[in-house]
Amino acid sequence: MSDSPTPEKNGTEKPGRGLLRAVTMDLTPLRASRDYRLLFAGQFVSHFGSAISYVVLPWQMYQLTRSTFAVGMLGVVEFVPMLLMAFVGGALADYIDRRRLIFRAELGLMLCTGALVVNSLQVRPYVGVLFVISGLFAALNGLYRPALESLIPRLVHPEHLTAVSALRTFGYSFGSIVGPALAGVIAATLGAAVAFSIDAATFAFSLAMLRLIRSVPVPAGADRASIQSVVTGFKYARSRKELLGTYLIDLNAMFFGMPMALFPAIAESFGAGAVGLLYAAPSAGVLVVTLTSGWTKRIHRHGAAIAIAAAAWGLAIVGFGFAGKLWLALLFLAVAGAADVVSGLFRMTMWNETIPDHLRGRLAAIEMISYLTGPYLGNTEAGLVASLAGVRFSVVSGGVMCVLGSGLLALALPAFIRYDGRGGLARKEAEEEEQAERAKGSP
Repeated sequence: MSDSPTPEKNGTEKPGRGLLRAVTMDLTPLRASRDYRLLFAGQFVSHFGSAISYVVLPWQMYQLTRSTFAVGMLGVVEFVPMLLMAFVGGALADYIDRRRLIFRAELGLMLCTGALVVNSLQVRPYVGVLFVISGLFAALNGLYRPALESLIPRLVHPEHLTAVSALRTFGYSFGSIVGPALAGVIAATLGAAVAFSIDAATFAFSLAMLRLIRSVPVPAGADRASIQSVVTGFKYARSRKELLGTYLIDLNAMFFGMPMALFPAIAESFGAGAVGLLYAAPSAGVLVVTLTSGWTKRIHRHGAAIAIAAAAWGLAIVGFGFAGKLWLALLFLAVAGAADVVSGLFRMTMWNETIPDHLRGRLAAIEMISYLTGPYLGNTEAGLVASLAGVRFSVVSGGVMCVLGSGLLALALPAFIRYDGRGGLARKEAEEEEQAERAKGSP
Protein backbone atom coordinates (compact mmCIF):
# COMPACT_ATOMS: atom_id res chain seq x y z
CA MET A 1 0.00 0.00 0.00
CA SER A 2 1.10 3.55 -0.66
CA ASP A 3 2.24 5.63 2.31
CA SER A 4 0.69 8.78 0.86
CA PRO A 5 -2.06 10.28 3.04
CA THR A 6 -5.71 9.83 2.12
CA PRO A 7 -7.80 12.84 1.08
CA GLU A 8 -9.49 12.76 4.50
CA LYS A 9 -6.13 12.94 6.27
CA ASN A 10 -5.15 15.92 4.14
CA GLY A 11 -8.28 17.74 5.35
CA THR A 12 -10.11 17.39 2.05
CA GLU A 13 -13.11 15.31 1.11
CA LYS A 14 -13.70 12.82 -1.63
CA PRO A 15 -15.64 14.53 -4.45
CA GLY A 16 -18.69 12.31 -4.06
CA ARG A 17 -18.90 12.87 -0.32
CA GLY A 18 -18.57 16.62 -0.73
CA LEU A 19 -21.39 16.66 -3.28
CA LEU A 20 -23.58 14.55 -0.98
CA ARG A 21 -23.08 16.99 1.90
CA ALA A 22 -23.82 19.91 -0.40
CA VAL A 23 -27.30 18.68 -1.26
CA THR A 24 -28.46 16.69 1.78
CA MET A 25 -30.02 18.06 4.95
CA ASP A 26 -27.60 19.07 7.70
CA LEU A 27 -28.31 17.10 10.91
CA THR A 28 -25.66 18.82 13.01
CA PRO A 29 -28.10 20.63 15.35
CA LEU A 30 -29.64 17.29 16.38
CA ARG A 31 -26.23 15.84 17.19
CA ALA A 32 -24.95 18.92 18.98
CA SER A 33 -27.85 19.86 21.28
CA ARG A 34 -29.72 17.47 23.60
CA ASP A 35 -32.45 20.01 24.32
CA TYR A 36 -32.99 20.70 20.63
CA ARG A 37 -33.30 16.95 19.99
CA LEU A 38 -36.03 16.72 22.62
CA LEU A 39 -37.86 19.75 21.25
CA PHE A 40 -37.58 18.49 17.68
CA ALA A 41 -38.92 15.05 18.61
CA GLY A 42 -41.91 16.47 20.46
CA GLN A 43 -42.78 18.94 17.72
CA PHE A 44 -42.29 16.32 14.99
CA VAL A 45 -44.87 14.01 16.58
CA SER A 46 -47.35 16.69 17.64
CA HIS A 47 -47.35 18.29 14.21
CA PHE A 48 -48.29 14.95 12.68
CA GLY A 49 -51.40 14.90 14.87
CA SER A 50 -52.17 18.57 14.25
CA ALA A 51 -51.98 17.95 10.51
CA ILE A 52 -54.73 15.36 10.87
CA SER A 53 -57.00 17.81 12.71
CA TYR A 54 -56.09 20.52 10.20
CA VAL A 55 -57.78 18.45 7.50
CA VAL A 56 -60.56 16.79 9.49
CA LEU A 57 -61.95 19.97 11.09
CA PRO A 58 -62.73 21.79 7.78
CA TRP A 59 -63.77 18.44 6.26
CA GLN A 60 -66.25 17.95 9.10
CA MET A 61 -67.50 21.52 8.67
CA TYR A 62 -68.13 20.94 4.96
CA GLN A 63 -69.86 17.62 5.62
CA LEU A 64 -72.19 19.29 8.11
CA THR A 65 -72.93 22.46 6.10
CA ARG A 66 -72.07 21.66 2.43
CA SER A 67 -70.83 25.26 2.23
CA THR A 68 -67.42 26.51 1.04
CA PHE A 69 -68.31 29.83 2.63
CA ALA A 70 -68.69 28.18 6.05
CA VAL A 71 -65.28 26.54 5.65
CA GLY A 72 -63.79 29.89 4.67
CA MET A 73 -65.39 31.54 7.72
CA LEU A 74 -63.26 29.32 9.93
CA GLY A 75 -60.41 31.61 8.90
CA VAL A 76 -62.29 34.67 10.16
CA VAL A 77 -63.06 33.00 13.50
CA GLU A 78 -59.40 32.03 13.90
CA PHE A 79 -57.89 35.31 12.78
CA VAL A 80 -59.00 37.68 15.57
CA PRO A 81 -57.95 35.47 18.54
CA MET A 82 -54.65 34.69 16.82
CA LEU A 83 -53.97 38.37 16.18
CA LEU A 84 -54.68 39.44 19.76
CA MET A 85 -52.95 36.57 21.53
CA ALA A 86 -49.85 36.70 19.31
CA PHE A 87 -48.97 40.07 20.86
CA VAL A 88 -49.57 38.69 24.35
CA GLY A 89 -47.53 35.58 23.58
CA GLY A 90 -44.68 37.60 22.11
CA ALA A 91 -44.45 39.92 25.11
CA LEU A 92 -44.60 37.00 27.55
CA ALA A 93 -41.95 35.05 25.60
CA ASP A 94 -39.46 37.90 26.21
CA TYR A 95 -40.22 38.06 29.94
CA ILE A 96 -40.86 34.53 31.34
CA ASP A 97 -39.55 30.99 30.87
CA ARG A 98 -40.29 30.18 27.23
CA ARG A 99 -40.31 26.42 27.77
CA ARG A 100 -42.98 26.73 30.47
CA LEU A 101 -45.10 28.97 28.25
CA ILE A 102 -44.95 26.43 25.41
CA PHE A 103 -45.92 23.62 27.82
CA ARG A 104 -49.01 25.42 29.09
CA ALA A 105 -50.17 26.38 25.61
CA GLU A 106 -49.80 22.81 24.31
CA LEU A 107 -51.73 21.51 27.31
CA GLY A 108 -54.56 23.84 26.33
CA LEU A 109 -54.39 22.62 22.73
CA MET A 110 -54.67 19.02 23.90
CA LEU A 111 -57.78 19.86 25.94
CA CYS A 112 -59.35 21.60 22.92
CA THR A 113 -58.71 18.52 20.82
CA GLY A 114 -60.45 16.47 23.48
CA ALA A 115 -63.50 18.73 23.13
CA LEU A 116 -63.54 18.00 19.38
CA VAL A 117 -63.57 14.27 20.18
CA VAL A 118 -66.60 14.69 22.46
CA ASN A 119 -68.42 16.82 19.89
CA SER A 120 -67.73 14.32 17.11
CA LEU A 121 -69.30 11.52 19.14
CA GLN A 122 -72.65 13.31 19.10
CA VAL A 123 -75.35 12.05 16.75
CA ARG A 124 -75.23 15.45 15.05
CA PRO A 125 -72.00 17.31 15.87
CA TYR A 126 -72.51 20.98 16.66
CA VAL A 127 -71.23 23.39 14.00
CA GLY A 128 -70.91 26.07 16.68
CA VAL A 129 -68.42 23.93 18.60
CA LEU A 130 -66.21 23.74 15.51
CA PHE A 131 -66.15 27.52 15.30
CA VAL A 132 -65.44 27.94 19.03
CA ILE A 133 -62.63 25.37 19.12
CA SER A 134 -61.11 26.84 15.96
CA GLY A 135 -60.95 30.20 17.73
CA LEU A 136 -59.40 28.65 20.85
CA PHE A 137 -56.85 26.79 18.72
CA ALA A 138 -55.84 30.09 17.15
CA ALA A 139 -55.61 31.88 20.51
CA LEU A 140 -53.42 29.18 22.05
CA ASN A 141 -51.23 29.11 18.95
CA GLY A 142 -50.81 32.85 19.47
CA LEU A 143 -49.28 32.10 22.88
CA TYR A 144 -47.32 29.07 21.74
CA ARG A 145 -45.61 30.04 18.51
CA PRO A 146 -43.69 33.17 19.60
CA ALA A 147 -42.30 31.26 22.57
CA LEU A 148 -41.26 28.36 20.32
CA GLU A 149 -39.68 30.63 17.71
CA SER A 150 -37.71 32.53 20.35
CA LEU A 151 -36.65 29.42 22.28
CA ILE A 152 -35.00 27.60 19.37
CA PRO A 153 -32.10 30.06 18.80
CA ARG A 154 -31.21 29.63 22.49
CA LEU A 155 -30.78 25.87 22.07
CA VAL A 156 -28.38 25.80 19.09
CA HIS A 157 -25.19 27.49 17.91
CA PRO A 158 -25.73 30.53 15.62
CA GLU A 159 -23.92 28.88 12.71
CA HIS A 160 -26.52 26.09 12.73
CA LEU A 161 -29.55 28.35 12.28
CA THR A 162 -30.00 27.63 8.56
CA ALA A 163 -29.80 23.90 9.27
CA VAL A 164 -32.37 24.32 12.06
CA SER A 165 -34.72 26.04 9.61
CA ALA A 166 -34.44 23.06 7.26
CA LEU A 167 -34.96 20.53 10.06
CA ARG A 168 -38.05 22.32 11.35
CA THR A 169 -39.47 22.54 7.87
CA PHE A 170 -38.73 18.84 7.29
CA GLY A 171 -40.63 17.94 10.45
CA TYR A 172 -43.62 20.04 9.46
CA SER A 173 -43.62 18.81 5.86
CA PHE A 174 -43.37 15.14 6.82
CA GLY A 175 -46.31 15.51 9.19
CA SER A 176 -48.19 17.52 6.60
CA ILE A 177 -47.81 14.73 4.05
CA VAL A 178 -48.54 11.71 6.20
CA GLY A 179 -51.12 13.41 8.43
CA PRO A 180 -53.46 14.72 5.70
CA ALA A 181 -53.02 11.59 3.60
CA LEU A 182 -54.24 9.50 6.54
CA ALA A 183 -56.78 12.07 7.72
CA GLY A 184 -59.18 11.59 4.84
CA VAL A 185 -59.09 7.81 5.20
CA ILE A 186 -59.43 7.89 9.01
CA ALA A 187 -62.32 10.37 8.94
CA ALA A 188 -64.17 8.50 6.21
CA THR A 189 -63.73 5.01 7.70
CA LEU A 190 -63.31 5.45 11.47
CA GLY A 191 -64.86 8.86 12.01
CA ALA A 192 -63.70 12.31 13.06
CA ALA A 193 -63.57 11.34 16.75
CA VAL A 194 -60.78 8.83 16.10
CA ALA A 195 -58.85 11.36 14.05
CA PHE A 196 -59.04 14.00 16.79
CA SER A 197 -58.08 11.39 19.43
CA ILE A 198 -54.84 10.70 17.55
CA ASP A 199 -54.06 14.42 17.67
CA ALA A 200 -54.64 14.52 21.43
CA ALA A 201 -52.25 11.59 21.95
CA THR A 202 -49.47 13.31 19.98
CA PHE A 203 -49.83 16.41 22.17
CA ALA A 204 -49.30 14.20 25.22
CA PHE A 205 -45.99 12.97 23.76
CA SER A 206 -44.85 16.52 23.04
CA LEU A 207 -45.67 17.58 26.61
CA ALA A 208 -43.48 14.73 27.91
CA MET A 209 -40.55 15.92 25.77
CA LEU A 210 -40.98 19.51 26.94
CA ARG A 211 -40.77 18.42 30.58
CA LEU A 212 -37.28 17.01 29.89
CA ILE A 213 -35.89 20.23 28.40
CA ARG A 214 -33.88 22.42 30.75
CA SER A 215 -35.24 25.86 31.55
CA VAL A 216 -33.68 28.69 29.53
CA PRO A 217 -32.83 31.89 31.43
CA VAL A 218 -34.83 35.00 30.60
CA PRO A 219 -32.82 37.37 28.31
CA ALA A 220 -30.69 40.00 30.05
CA GLY A 221 -32.57 43.24 30.58
CA ALA A 222 -35.90 41.65 29.63
CA ASP A 223 -38.78 44.12 29.30
CA ARG A 224 -41.80 43.51 31.50
CA ALA A 225 -44.72 42.26 29.42
CA SER A 226 -46.86 45.30 28.65
CA ILE A 227 -48.41 47.30 25.84
CA GLN A 228 -45.29 49.45 25.79
CA SER A 229 -43.07 46.42 25.27
CA VAL A 230 -45.24 45.38 22.30
CA VAL A 231 -44.90 48.90 20.85
CA THR A 232 -41.12 48.63 21.25
CA GLY A 233 -41.15 45.47 19.16
CA PHE A 234 -43.20 47.16 16.43
CA LYS A 235 -40.84 50.13 16.31
CA TYR A 236 -37.87 47.82 15.90
CA ALA A 237 -39.55 45.84 13.11
CA ARG A 238 -40.54 49.05 11.31
CA SER A 239 -36.95 50.32 11.46
CA ARG A 240 -35.62 47.22 9.69
CA LYS A 241 -36.66 47.29 6.02
CA GLU A 242 -35.29 43.81 5.36
CA LEU A 243 -37.60 42.43 8.05
CA LEU A 244 -40.57 44.32 6.63
CA GLY A 245 -39.87 42.65 3.31
CA THR A 246 -40.09 39.16 4.80
CA TYR A 247 -43.46 39.97 6.34
CA LEU A 248 -45.05 41.70 3.35
CA ILE A 249 -43.85 39.31 0.64
CA ASP A 250 -45.29 36.31 2.47
CA LEU A 251 -48.49 38.13 3.42
CA ASN A 252 -49.11 38.97 -0.24
CA ALA A 253 -48.41 35.42 -1.42
CA MET A 254 -50.65 33.76 1.14
CA PHE A 255 -53.53 36.23 0.96
CA PHE A 256 -53.95 35.98 -2.80
CA GLY A 257 -52.55 32.50 -3.47
CA MET A 258 -54.02 30.39 -0.65
CA PRO A 259 -56.71 28.02 -2.10
CA MET A 260 -56.94 25.47 0.71
CA ALA A 261 -60.46 26.45 1.76
CA LEU A 262 -61.53 25.27 -1.68
CA PHE A 263 -59.93 21.81 -1.42
CA PRO A 264 -63.06 20.03 -0.11
CA ALA A 265 -65.09 21.38 -3.05
CA ILE A 266 -62.33 20.77 -5.63
CA ALA A 267 -61.81 17.22 -4.36
CA GLU A 268 -65.37 16.23 -5.23
CA SER A 269 -64.54 16.49 -8.94
CA PHE A 270 -61.60 14.08 -8.50
CA GLY A 271 -63.32 11.37 -6.44
CA ALA A 272 -63.27 9.91 -2.95
CA GLY A 273 -60.06 10.34 -0.95
CA ALA A 274 -58.78 13.21 -3.09
CA VAL A 275 -59.21 15.81 -0.34
CA GLY A 276 -56.40 14.33 1.75
CA LEU A 277 -54.11 14.15 -1.28
CA LEU A 278 -54.74 17.81 -2.11
CA TYR A 279 -53.82 18.87 1.42
CA ALA A 280 -50.74 16.63 1.40
CA ALA A 281 -49.39 17.57 -2.06
CA PRO A 282 -47.76 20.93 -1.15
CA SER A 283 -45.89 19.21 1.66
CA ALA A 284 -44.50 16.66 -0.80
CA GLY A 285 -42.70 19.52 -2.52
CA VAL A 286 -41.61 20.85 0.85
CA LEU A 287 -40.16 17.48 1.80
CA VAL A 288 -38.13 17.18 -1.40
CA VAL A 289 -36.59 20.63 -0.90
CA THR A 290 -35.77 20.11 2.78
CA LEU A 291 -34.15 16.71 2.14
CA THR A 292 -31.89 18.37 -0.44
CA SER A 293 -31.41 21.64 1.45
CA GLY A 294 -27.65 21.51 1.87
CA TRP A 295 -27.31 24.14 -0.88
CA THR A 296 -29.21 26.76 1.13
CA LYS A 297 -26.23 27.57 3.37
CA ARG A 298 -24.39 28.79 0.27
CA ILE A 299 -27.06 31.38 -0.54
CA HIS A 300 -26.50 34.76 1.12
CA ARG A 301 -28.88 37.04 -0.82
CA HIS A 302 -31.84 35.85 1.20
CA GLY A 303 -34.21 38.69 0.29
CA ALA A 304 -33.89 38.12 -3.44
CA ALA A 305 -34.37 34.36 -2.97
CA ILE A 306 -37.57 34.97 -0.97
CA ALA A 307 -39.07 37.26 -3.63
CA ILE A 308 -38.32 34.82 -6.45
CA ALA A 309 -39.77 31.91 -4.48
CA ALA A 310 -42.98 33.84 -3.70
CA ALA A 311 -43.52 34.58 -7.39
CA ALA A 312 -42.93 30.90 -8.22
CA TRP A 313 -45.61 29.96 -5.68
CA GLY A 314 -48.11 32.19 -7.48
CA LEU A 315 -47.29 30.70 -10.89
CA ALA A 316 -47.76 27.18 -9.54
CA ILE A 317 -51.15 28.11 -8.07
CA VAL A 318 -52.22 29.40 -11.50
CA GLY A 319 -51.25 26.03 -12.96
CA PHE A 320 -53.22 24.24 -10.25
CA GLY A 321 -56.29 26.31 -11.10
CA PHE A 322 -56.20 25.13 -14.72
CA ALA A 323 -55.36 21.48 -13.94
CA GLY A 324 -58.12 19.15 -15.07
CA LYS A 325 -56.65 15.89 -13.81
CA LEU A 326 -55.79 14.90 -10.26
CA TRP A 327 -52.15 14.00 -10.95
CA LEU A 328 -51.53 17.35 -12.62
CA ALA A 329 -53.23 19.24 -9.79
CA LEU A 330 -51.07 17.39 -7.26
CA LEU A 331 -47.93 18.15 -9.28
CA PHE A 332 -48.63 21.90 -9.34
CA LEU A 333 -49.39 21.89 -5.62
CA ALA A 334 -46.10 20.09 -4.95
CA VAL A 335 -44.23 22.74 -6.98
CA ALA A 336 -46.05 25.43 -5.00
CA GLY A 337 -45.01 23.78 -1.76
CA ALA A 338 -41.38 23.61 -2.93
CA ALA A 339 -41.39 27.32 -3.73
CA ASP A 340 -43.03 28.15 -0.41
CA VAL A 341 -40.45 26.24 1.62
CA VAL A 342 -37.55 28.01 -0.11
CA SER A 343 -39.15 31.29 0.92
CA GLY A 344 -39.78 29.96 4.43
CA LEU A 345 -36.24 28.67 4.96
CA PHE A 346 -34.68 32.00 4.14
CA ARG A 347 -37.28 33.98 6.08
CA MET A 348 -36.61 31.91 9.21
CA THR A 349 -32.88 32.27 8.71
CA MET A 350 -33.15 36.05 8.36
CA TRP A 351 -35.25 36.31 11.50
CA ASN A 352 -32.97 34.10 13.60
CA GLU A 353 -29.72 35.68 12.48
CA THR A 354 -30.76 39.35 12.71
CA ILE A 355 -33.13 39.79 15.69
CA PRO A 356 -31.52 40.18 19.16
CA ASP A 357 -32.65 37.74 21.84
CA HIS A 358 -34.34 40.29 24.11
CA LEU A 359 -36.75 41.16 21.25
CA ARG A 360 -37.08 37.69 19.75
CA GLY A 361 -40.45 36.84 21.29
CA ARG A 362 -42.14 40.09 20.25
CA LEU A 363 -40.72 39.94 16.74
CA ALA A 364 -41.74 36.27 16.54
CA ALA A 365 -45.29 37.44 17.23
CA ILE A 366 -45.09 39.84 14.30
CA GLU A 367 -43.65 37.05 12.15
CA MET A 368 -46.49 34.80 13.20
CA ILE A 369 -49.05 37.40 12.24
CA SER A 370 -47.39 37.83 8.86
CA TYR A 371 -47.27 34.13 7.95
CA LEU A 372 -50.63 33.17 9.50
CA THR A 373 -52.67 36.25 8.61
CA GLY A 374 -52.19 35.48 4.92
CA PRO A 375 -53.53 31.90 5.10
CA TYR A 376 -56.37 32.81 7.45
CA LEU A 377 -57.58 35.74 5.37
CA GLY A 378 -56.52 34.06 2.14
CA ASN A 379 -58.81 31.11 2.79
CA THR A 380 -61.63 33.55 3.53
CA GLU A 381 -60.87 35.48 0.33
CA ALA A 382 -60.76 32.27 -1.70
CA GLY A 383 -64.09 31.06 -0.32
CA LEU A 384 -65.76 34.43 -0.90
CA VAL A 385 -64.49 34.83 -4.47
CA ALA A 386 -65.42 31.22 -5.25
CA SER A 387 -68.97 31.81 -4.03
CA LEU A 388 -69.25 34.85 -6.31
CA ALA A 389 -67.30 33.87 -9.43
CA GLY A 390 -66.55 30.16 -9.22
CA VAL A 391 -63.78 27.97 -7.83
CA ARG A 392 -61.44 28.10 -10.86
CA PHE A 393 -61.60 31.88 -11.12
CA SER A 394 -60.82 32.18 -7.41
CA VAL A 395 -57.71 29.99 -7.66
CA VAL A 396 -56.30 31.44 -10.91
CA SER A 397 -56.93 35.10 -10.11
CA GLY A 398 -55.31 34.63 -6.70
CA GLY A 399 -52.16 33.17 -8.26
CA VAL A 400 -51.90 36.04 -10.75
CA MET A 401 -52.27 38.64 -7.99
CA CYS A 402 -49.58 36.86 -5.98
CA VAL A 403 -47.06 37.15 -8.83
CA LEU A 404 -47.87 40.82 -9.47
CA GLY A 405 -47.69 41.68 -5.77
CA SER A 406 -44.32 39.97 -5.34
CA GLY A 407 -42.85 42.02 -8.18
CA LEU A 408 -44.21 45.31 -6.86
CA LEU A 409 -42.96 44.68 -3.33
CA ALA A 410 -39.51 43.77 -4.64
CA LEU A 411 -39.35 47.14 -6.41
CA ALA A 412 -40.65 49.02 -3.37
CA LEU A 413 -38.19 47.45 -0.88
CA PRO A 414 -34.66 47.61 -2.33
CA ALA A 415 -33.03 47.08 1.12
CA PHE A 416 -34.86 43.75 1.36
CA ILE A 417 -33.72 42.60 -2.08
CA ARG A 418 -30.10 43.63 -1.35
CA TYR A 419 -29.97 41.93 2.06
CA ASP A 420 -26.86 39.76 2.56
CA GLY A 421 -26.93 37.29 5.43
CA ARG A 422 -23.19 37.59 6.08
CA GLY A 423 -23.75 40.95 7.74
CA GLY A 424 -26.97 40.10 9.59
CA LEU A 425 -25.49 37.90 12.32
CA ALA A 426 -22.72 40.39 13.15
CA ARG A 427 -25.29 43.13 13.67
CA LYS A 428 -27.39 40.89 15.92
CA GLU A 429 -24.40 40.02 18.12
CA ALA A 430 -23.49 43.68 18.44
CA GLU A 431 -27.04 44.58 19.50
CA GLU A 432 -27.11 41.78 22.08
CA GLU A 433 -23.80 42.94 23.57
CA GLU A 434 -25.15 46.48 23.77
CA GLN A 435 -28.31 45.26 25.52
CA ALA A 436 -26.24 43.24 28.03
CA GLU A 437 -24.14 46.30 28.86
CA ARG A 438 -27.29 48.38 29.41
CA ALA A 439 -28.69 45.67 31.69
CA LYS A 440 -25.51 45.69 33.79
CA GLY A 441 -25.70 49.45 34.18
CA SER A 442 -29.38 49.54 35.13
CA PRO A 443 -30.29 49.65 38.86
